[in-house]
Amino acid sequence: MPSEPMPAERSPFDVSDAEIEEALAVCDGDPRETIRALLVGQAYLEHEMSRLKADASAGFRRRRWHAEE
Repeated sequence: MPSEPMPAERSPFDVSDAEIEEALAVCDGDPRETIRALLVGQAYLEHEMSRLKADASAGFRRRRWHAEE
């Protein structure tokens, strides 16, 4: 009996129709509000990434400075 093929790993950029429908449903079916919510979420994540990168860079500089002592 042949074994079932392993499902292909899903890319984080793959979005199913069900996920799109869910996003629309959260915004009561309003496509403009859905886009707005997604853009706000993206802006928030970009802001958080910038903040975390700045914090990590400062930590790296401190660690490197201590290593030179």
